[in-house]
Amino acid sequence: MAERAGPSHVILVDGVPYVVDCGDGVARQLVRARINPGLLAKIFITHQHSDHNVDYGNLTLLASASGLSTRVDAYGPPPIERMTRLFFDRNAYDIETRGADKSRVPLAPLVHAHELDTGGVVMEDARVKVTAALVNHPLVEPSFAYRFDTVDRSIVISGNTAWCDDFVRLSRGADVLVHEALYAPAIERLSQRVGSATQLIEDVLASHTKAEDVGRLASQAGVRTLVLSHLVPGDDPSITDDMWRERASKHFRGEVIVGKDLLEI
Repeated sequence: MAERAGPSHVILVDGVPYVVDCGDGVARQLVRARINPGLLAKIFITHQHSDHNVDYGNLTLLASASGLSTRVDAYGPPPIERMTRLFFDRNAYDIETRGADKSRVPLAPLVHAHELDTGGVVMEDARVKVTAALVNHPLVEPSFAYRFDTVDRSIVISGNTAWCDDFVRLSRGADVLVHEALYAPAIERLSQRVGSATQLIEDVLASHTKAEDVGRLASQAGVRTLVLSHLVPGDDPSITDDMWRERASKHFRGEVIVGKDLLEI
């Protein structure tokens, strides 16, 4: 959709940005949100689909141009280590040329990639503990969701997933659940627009969670606020915010927010 950037979320803890997924335009969106990319510290990739990882390398490169001088740790499923190495290889000329400015800290040594293949605590520092859970995203395995526990709030971000009991457990008692959502009645219209109708419908239904089931999951997990994000389809103007909320609220009595670019919670 023309007015939407690719999937990405940022959690600010004491002014430090923790970025989850790097869809198209993530660096630009950080600037629009008045967050300096040069402060980048942690990146978490939920799964290796291009709409979630396409700007991973670009984010680090643009952060360098914004004055990045401290370590960045990137976490995600394989092959994130190889992706990182190949990105720096592909951009070696640009990086080396700009590196002639001795005031700029060399970028490649700052970025450390960590491959995940199972759930559990990913990292913990003085500000936040991050826990991952494997989720159900057929053909894209492993795929993860992440939970961020801070002193005053807990936030869970789903990535792409069909219903998954491990994800319910990860979300238990969270203050905020950010979950992708599928509006099932519109999928047939989507398939007619892009072709490959039968296969597309099967793939979408197998890889995403219907909005009403997102609400059921949020209720079972006992979360306080549900944010619908990465809407599928996201380019159908006939689906209003009220329609999304109505579906999610069938089984969830807490606050339901329909995500928008640059929304702050």
